[in-house]
Amino acid sequence: MFSFLPARWLAVLPALAACASGAQTGPAPDTAVAAEAATPLAYRSAMEGYKPFVDEKPVPWKEANETVRQRGGWQAYAKEGAAAAEGKPAGATDPHAGHAMPKPPAAPPKEGQP
Repeated sequence: MFSFLPARWLAVLPALAACASGAQTGPAPDTAVAAEAATPLAYRSAMEGYKPFVDEKPVPWKEANETVRQRGGWQAYAKEGAAAAEGKPAGATDPHAGHAMPKPPAAPPKEGQP
């Protein structure tokens, strides 16, 4: 009677894989490629173009407020946003425009009720 023992197969499979890999032949070496001189490797540091952080001087708040006033105040910025929204397709302003809950079917009136 033949009994299946996984331990035997686990011992045989690596041996079969080793025999199969040893039977394969690699490509023939190309002598022309080996004869060419290899180009020398060049080293380029990742820190080569590094610029350290420079803390910029903040704009005084009065000057920043005056700049906004000269440009038209907050209304000018709101108009820019509205103009950008007009260029979009309809329904783009409301992302849920196409998602409406379906209404439940109307129940038929019961007998004897007005």
